[in-house]
Amino acid sequence: MTNNFPTRRKFLKHSGMMAGAFMTVPSIASCLSSNQKKLGVALVGLGNYSNSMLGPALKETTNCYLSGVVTGTPEKAKKWAKDYNLKEKNIYNYENYNDIIDNADIDIIYVVLPNSMHAEYSIRALEAGKHVICEKPMALTAQEAQEMIAAAKRMNRKLAIGYRMHYDPYFIEAKRLAQEEVFGPVNYMECSLGYSSTPQPSSWKLKKSMGGGSLYNLGVYPIQSARHTKGTEPVFVTAQANTQRKDLFKEIDEIFTWQLEFADGAICNSYSGPVAFIDRLFAGCRDGFIELEPATAYTGQAGRSTNGTMNYKQVFQQKLQIDDFARCVLENEESIVSGVDGLRDMLIIDAIHESIRIGKKVKIQQL
Repeated sequence: MTNNFPTRRKFLKHSGMMAGAFMTVPSIASCLSSNQKKLGVALVGLGNYSNSMLGPALKETTNCYLSGVVTGTPEKAKKWAKDYNLKEKNIYNYENYNDIIDNADIDIIYVVLPNSMHAEYSIRALEAGKHVICEKPMALTAQEAQEMIAAAKRMNRKLAIGYRMHYDPYFIEAKRLAQEEVFGPVNYMECSLGYSSTPQPSSWKLKKSMGGGSLYNLGVYPIQSARHTKGTEPVFVTAQANTQRKDLFKEIDEIFTWQLEFADGAICNSYSGPVAFIDRLFAGCRDGFIELEPATAYTGQAGRSTNGTMNYKQVFQQKLQIDDFARCVLENEESIVSGVDGLRDMLIIDAIHESIRIGKKVKIQQL
C-alpha cells in the first residue's frame, strides 16, 4: 500500500489531469472473468456517507461487492482494507487515481466526493472504462452533467446518480398513486427538506467553489419528489434565497425556496435549508391526497393517503440502489436513476439560480 496519500484539498490545488488522460480502455469483457458473478465496486471518497451507508450496503449486495477505495487519508485506507479485506493493489489515492484503468477487479466506481468534484471524477472513471454511480447532486451545472452523459455514451458505459429514494417502498407507492391518478390529477404539491445544523467554518459545504449550500445537498430531494410525483417536467420556476447567519454563510445563500409550475397549471412549493427541520412530500389531488413525512430519510418513512395509512417494511435503500445498478450493468439495461434524470434536476437548479439572480420567473430548459 502506498504511503503517498495527498489530501483531497491538496490534490485539488495542483491536479491538472482530466478525462482525456486515458488513451486506451479495456472492454467490459476483460474486466469480468468468465466465472465472476459479482462486479467489483470502488468507493471514491471515504467520508461519513461511505462509512455509515455505502460500505455496509456493499457487504449485503448480491450483484456486486466492495473491491477498492480511493482516499487521501492513509489511516482510512488501512482501516477500510482491514474491515473489507481489500487487496493492497486496490487502494488508491488522488494522485494515482488514473491507474484504475488497469485494474480488472474494479468494474464500477461510486463517486462520493464534494459536489464540485463529481463531474471530473465521474468523467475520469468513465474514460477509464468503468461504469459510474455519482452521488447527488450530479454536478454543479447542467453543462457539467451533459459532459458526464457524453463521456458515458462515448465510452459505452453506464452512468447513474445516487437517488436511493426510488428504491424505497413508500416513495414508490407515492409515485404510483400520483402518476396513476388514483385520486385524480395532482394539482398542488409541497416538497421540502431541511434540518437544523451549524456547519464548521472550515467545512466545504460553506464554500461556493466546492458546491456548498443546501440547494445542492438537500434541494435535489424536493426537486426529485416533485418531478416524479407529478410524472412530468416543470416548465417554470420562481425562486428566492435568504441568509440568517451571515457571519457563517459568507459565500453562499443559507435558505432556498422555490415554486415549480407545470404545464397543466399544477404548482409545487419547496424549501431547503439548515435552519428548520422538515422532510415532507405532499400531493393534493382533485379527489384526495398523498403524504410522506418523513419522506426522504434513510429509514423511518411514514406515509398516508386518502386510502389510509401506508405500512411497508423498512428497506436498506443504498443496498437496493447499488445492487440494481450492478444488475443493469450485467444485463445491459438503463438504470431508473440514469444520468439523464440527474441532468433534468440540474436544468431546474440552473433555472433556480437564474431566477434568484434576476428576481423573476424563469423558463426551465427542456430536453
